[in-house]
Amino acid sequence: MTGTAVGSPEQRDERLRRWRLVLGAEGGEGTGYEPVGRDAAMDAALTALYGSGRAGGRKRTGERSAGLGASAPSVARWLGDIRTYFPSSVVQVMQRDAIDRLGLASLLLEPEMLEAVEADVHLVGTLLSLNKAMPETTKETARAVVRKVVDQLEKKLATRTRATLTGALDRSARISRPRHRDIDWDRTIRANLKNYLPEYRTVVPERLIGFGRAAQSVKKDVVLCIDQSGSMAASVVYASVFGAVLASMRSIDTRLVVFDTAVVDLTDQLDDPVDVLFGTQLGGGTDINRALAYCQSKITRPAETVVVLISDLYEGGIRDEMLKRVAAMKASGVQFVALLALSDEGAPAYDREHAAALAALGAPAFACTPDLFPEVMAAAIEKRPLPVP
Repeated sequence: MTGTAVGSPEQRDERLRRWRLVLGAEGGEGTGYEPVGRDAAMDAALTALYGSGRAGGRKRTGERSAGLGASAPSVARWLGDIRTYFPSSVVQVMQRDAIDRLGLASLLLEPEMLEAVEADVHLVGTLLSLNKAMPETTKETARAVVRKVVDQLEKKLATRTRATLTGALDRSARISRPRHRDIDWDRTIRANLKNYLPEYRTVVPERLIGFGRAAQSVKKDVVLCIDQSGSMAASVVYASVFGAVLASMRSIDTRLVVFDTAVVDLTDQLDDPVDVLFGTQLGGGTDINRALAYCQSKITRPAETVVVLISDLYEGGIRDEMLKRVAAMKASGVQFVALLALSDEGAPAYDREHAAALAALGAPAFACTPDLFPEVMAAAIEKRPLPVP
C-alpha cells in the first residue's frame, strides 16, 4: 500500500504548518514551525491583512500588526502577492476583507489599483458605491473591470435562463385548438387516456392541447423592482444581468426599476447591463411603497404580468400603503414575487415583520440564489407555486 498513513509524521507536520499560518507568529509559537521560502511570503501577506488582531482595538505587545498602510503601490504589490500564493476564491475573500477591515475602498479610485485586483461581484458592488466619487481617469478602468464580471455572469447564466423561460412561456401559452405542428402530444395523450380503445390499441384525442407560438409575440410582461440600498449591492449586480437576459427574449417585455427614496427607470439601458449598473446609486434610504406605485402605474396586462421585488424590506415609506399595493396587484391577476436577496451570500438580514405580512398576502418573501432564479421565474410565468428554498 502506497501513500501517507493517517496520523503519519508528514501529516502532523502539515497540520502544524497550516496552524502556524492561521495563527501567525505570536499565536503559533506552540506549533514549533517557522515559515521559510514560499510559506514566509504567504505568512507576510496574511499578517499584512489580519495582523491587527482586533478590529479597532489597541495592539498588545507581541501582537501582529497590519502592514498594508494607505499607499497604493504597497497595496498593489500585496494584491499581486496574494494572487501568486492563493487560489482565486481565497483572493476574492481577502480583497473583500482588506476593503472592510483596513478602509482601502478609496484606493480603488486609482487605475493602477483596479488593474491589480481580482474582479468579482463584491468588487463590482464596491465600485458602484464609489461611482459618484470616481475621477474621470479611473472610470474607464472601472467600467472594464465591471464589464469583465458582467460578461462572465452573463455567459454563465444566460443559456439556462433562456431555455428554462422559453419552456415556461410555451407551456403557459397552451391553446385548446392548436394547429398540427403546435400540438403538445405528451400532454394531449395524458389528457385523453380515459378515451383509450383497447381493441384498436389507440387513444382518441377528444381534446387537443398545444403550445402557443410564444416567439412570435410578447406573451409576458416582467417588472424587476430593485432596492439599491447599500446592503443590496450583489443583488443589484445579478438582477441587472438577469434583466439584460430577459430583455433579449422577444416574448418577454422587461422593465427594470431601481429605487432608494427615489425611483429610476433604467429600462432603456437594458441592452447593456454595465450601463444599468452605472445608472444605479448604491446607498441611501428606502421607499418601497413609492417604487411599487411606479411599477403599478406601468402595468397594462395584469394577468400576464410578473412583478419581482428584490429588497430586504426595510421600508422607510408608508408600510400599510406598500402592503395595500401588493394586495391590489395580486387581486388584479399580477404574479408577485418578493426576493429578500438575489445572490450567493447566504441568509440575508431583512425585516421579518414585513416578510410575514407579505406571506399573509400570499406572496412569500425568500432569498434566492442566481442558480434558482430561472426556476422561480418559470414558476411565476406558469402561475404555479414558487420553488421556495
